[in-house]
Amino acid sequence: MDSGNKTEQQIRKMATGLLAWYDFSPNSRALFIGDAGHALLDMLKERQLEIVQCCLEDLDNAAWRDSNRGSFDYIISIKELEKTSCPVEVLKTLFCVLNDKGKILLGMNNRLGIRYFCGDRDCYTGRNFDGVEDYRGKVEEQFIGRMYSHQEMVSMLKEAGFTKNQFFSVWPDLSIPSHLFEEHIIPREDMSTRLFPFYYYPETVFLEENGLYSSMVDNGLWFSMANGYLIECVKHGVLSDVNSVTCSLDRDDVDAFMTIIHANDRVEKRAAYPVGQQRLEKLREHSEVLTAHGVSNIMGEVKGNSYWMPFVDAPLGQVYLRQLLASDVDGFLQAMDKFRAIILQSSEHVSEDSGDGRGVVLKRGYYDMIPLNSFYIDGTFKFFDQEFCIENYPANVIIMRMIVSFYTGNIELERLYPSEKLMARYNLLKYRNEWQKKAKDFLDNLLNRDVLQEFYSKHRRNAELVSSNRHRMNYSADKYQKLFVDVFHNADSRKLLLFGSGKFAEKFMAYYGVDYPVYKIIDNNDRRWGEKINDVEIVSPEILKELGQGEYKVIICIKNYAPVMKQLEEMGVTEYSIYEANRMYPHRTKPVIQSVTDTKVKPKKYHVGYIAGVFDLFHYGHLNLLRKAKEQCDYLIVGVVSDRQVREGKKVEPFVPFEERLEIVRSCRYVDEAHVIPIENPGTEMAWKLYHFDVQFSGSDYEHDPVWLRKKEWLEERGSTMVFFPYTQSTSSTKLKKLITERLI
Repeated sequence: MDSGNKTEQQIRKMATGLLAWYDFSPNSRALFIGDAGHALLDMLKERQLEIVQCCLEDLDNAAWRDSNRGSFDYIISIKELEKTSCPVEVLKTLFCVLNDKGKILLGMNNRLGIRYFCGDRDCYTGRNFDGVEDYRGKVEEQFIGRMYSHQEMVSMLKEAGFTKNQFFSVWPDLSIPSHLFEEHIIPREDMSTRLFPFYYYPETVFLEENGLYSSMVDNGLWFSMANGYLIECVKHGVLSDVNSVTCSLDRDDVDAFMTIIHANDRVEKRAAYPVGQQRLEKLREHSEVLTAHGVSNIMGEVKGNSYWMPFVDAPLGQVYLRQLLASDVDGFLQAMDKFRAIILQSSEHVSEDSGDGRGVVLKRGYYDMIPLNSFYIDGTFKFFDQEFCIENYPANVIIMRMIVSFYTGNIELERLYPSEKLMARYNLLKYRNEWQKKAKDFLDNLLNRDVLQEFYSKHRRNAELVSSNRHRMNYSADKYQKLFVDVFHNADSRKLLLFGSGKFAEKFMAYYGVDYPVYKIIDNNDRRWGEKINDVEIVSPEILKELGQGEYKVIICIKNYAPVMKQLEEMGVTEYSIYEANRMYPHRTKPVIQSVTDTKVKPKKYHVGYIAGVFDLFHYGHLNLLRKAKEQCDYLIVGVVSDRQVREGKKVEPFVPFEERLEIVRSCRYVDEAHVIPIENPGTEMAWKLYHFDVQFSGSDYEHDPVWLRKKEWLEERGSTMVFFPYTQSTSSTKLKKLITERLI
């Protein structure tokens, strides 16, 4: 199966989470209103329901309505009622064709959903805030659909005859639901680390939605500002006893589960697919083994395709530890020490801690032994959901997860006690990257992040865009352009000074120092004066008084730039801009000048070309690739993969260090520029933002790869393209490395 098909199938599976947990009675008759290709239809058929599929227009047929009066046990409609201008009439029809004990399940977007207050556009009108303003007559322009608030939905249902119903808030979206909460249930955990917001138009988002969740819960807004609702309606039947549902259908079938908390204080962990049954058995087995090792955990039992546990009314370990850190740092450190000790106690040791930073290797490493998967009861941590056990696993990976998962999404915790100090306390810093990478690799594989990466990039917010959108709201269009967009205006003709000597300045110099050499670095901290970064001296702001107006350009390289802006303006400095570290600016491309009198020179197909590679053990194949690329473009830019990216991506150590590989490539006659590929954003999209090239060249082995074809499509939408070259078959770095390894040369 190619990656494109796998991505589509995974998205369809995620969509079924809206109802996959619902207990449908087999051999019942169900009416499905919507597209015949909807993912839910396949799921409903697997539940042995007799399905009748129709569209909204079919419901207007009086003969059909009369012939089906009272004949359906279930009616399912997801995001369809919003597409009609007379939803109450449709609901009356549904009331008519539903039998007395039947149930209607409606999925509807909420016009007051938090996503729209964060800047997402209306999914029907494509404009910001239309639903928030209750459309104000805009829908009538050309009716495609409209959303309703919770109270409006209640009123419509009541008018149609449905007086017995219950609402579930759906997060983050009806199309990929991961969490559902019954109307009166609020989360007991920090949802900022659990939920990933989903947007129709992420390019207009200007607020970080996750950061608002705690305030929404505390102020009683969690339900009323949900992005969507699942509504269960009955005439005289019984409503579901479910309080909340957590879906993990982004995983492969064997690991896909739904955790259902019932009103009778029972917790059900249900396998989404039959193959997941083995995981439930493992969960039971892990609980027994952990108990035998003296680790307290919530015991359960397997019944059918579910694992049942008692509901625990106690604070999560995560919540307890965060509250403790806010009030008692020493007590917090002791509690974290205790948590770490439990991890080390959870299994026999394959090898002990020798003090070199490698730590203990556990015979069985329980990957999810983190505060988020524990309760704090009677002075101890009690664990649940220990699904995953990895043989011969470094305990430090789990301890690193304990720390990272605790701090994620809460900057205030870093202020109270920095996570790095905790890592140092447990001797994790020496191999920190290795531990974090192991943890990330496991999660990436479990959550199919590679498969879903492109889908998520289209629907999740982009930090760079959020920051830019926020800035645009604070300044006039002209000032925003000067401050944040045209940062290099006059930087090539004047002395360039950076204000700030931290990570932002270092990143600026690494990415743009070649194009725009830095004259001096300014810092208010007098203890840093006289130090150097990349041979550039750090000096006092007083240097600006020594330079004349029009002689210099200042670029602020500090996250909290507002005080520096004020300081510069008080000094009379007007020629300054602000560098945003999460934004990539185009590099300055040197122009290619051709003699207009030389009529024999044939114009090349492209002006600026780009090619990326490792270029380890530079050989004739590399040279041939660069030569072919240069033959098609006036100016060739080469991105060279860093040593770290080689290690993490290819799982090997490069033979030639990065600095030497970069210099070799730069020295090639066909190359006009060569730069390191940013490890944070190594892909085509970021390269284009940096260089605005007309064409990217790549090897022909990717020519039919769906992922690379989507990259090509993305480039072509922006006026660029991608060209695939065949590799030189006689020579390759892989062959050379094999010869060296086998000592044949």
